[in-house]
Amino acid sequence: MTRATELADRLEQAWTGRQPIAPLSEHDGLADVADAYAVQRAWMERRVADGDAVVGRKIGLTSTAVQQQLGVDEPDYGTLLRSRWFAATGGRASAPAELFLQGRVEGELAFLIGEPPAGAEIGVDDVLAATEALAPAFEIVDSRIADWRITLPDTVADNASFGGFVLGAWDRSLLDGDLREVAMELTRDGTDTAVQGVGAACLGHPAHAVAWLLTRLGQLGVAVQPGDIVLSGALAPMLPIAAGERYTLRVGGRPPLELAFE
Repeated sequence: MTRATELADRLEQAWTGRQPIAPLSEHDGLADVADAYAVQRAWMERRVADGDAVVGRKIGLTSTAVQQQLGVDEPDYGTLLRSRWFAATGGRASAPAELFLQGRVEGELAFLIGEPPAGAEIGVDDVLAATEALAPAFEIVDSRIADWRITLPDTVADNASFGGFVLGAWDRSLLDGDLREVAMELTRDGTDTAVQGVGAACLGHPAHAVAWLLTRLGQLGVAVQPGDIVLSGALAPMLPIAAGERYTLRVGGRPPLELAFE
């Protein structure tokens, strides 16, 4: 068993057993980001071998403030798994709160990739041309690392702190406007808790974040498939979740998307 496989097994046990583990950077000496991505790949390969499926990618660390906190100058990425795609019907979805160890929720834009752009350097215009449609999306962020005591290698190995996601209706008309200016509001119903943001909060432009991802994956020889979903990164701060709470996401004047935790 390789070291990457061993650490991936520990993350899998935390995922299925819902018991957080100590930071891999502290107790297992995981300090190199390349090694952390090797752990992530080994874990995702195990998930797929056990019957799960890859449906796309997610981008994290798109906030300059969070990058500075972790001492990095670029985002990270993880894998979207079909088993944690909570389908919305009529703009409403639900998820079992007990699935998540220390979950939080954030509002994002999802990109539906058609024919992936080619080339060593992919830009915003390439991404927009390759995008079939956009959708408002919830990302449920979670960590298998106890108390969120994460360094960059910890969160990378932990599939970029992926917990789950919900998609609203795909809408091609969102591509007609300037995504830097698209407005988002995320509210926790029954309270006055709300966060707001705009597309520019995501690495200056949500499509810029997607361009970074596609360029990086191409450098690693990882193919993006037509029909893949990409969550481009948060447009506003996260909110913690709890059973019995319902969240409403409004993006660009489109119908609201609701997510209830049961």
